[in-house]
Amino acid sequence: MSPRTLTGWRKSSHSHFEENACVEIGGGPGVVGVRDTKQAVPRPVLVYSAAAFAAFLRHLTAGR
Repeated sequence: MSPRTLTGWRKSSHSHFEENACVEIGGGPGVVGVRDTKQAVPRPVLVYSAAAFAAFLRHLTAGR
């Protein structure tokens, strides 16, 4: 899947615009894209399967 087909980009709630430190995620059928808004356009996008991204989020929130 091309990063150009990902939609619904949204910023992390932990992003800080004054320090230009923003991470965004977007989605497509069965995939999640992650990009850093500090990068020049066109921004590189890391694309993960939705299952892999869900496992990553479970790992981050485990024990809360």
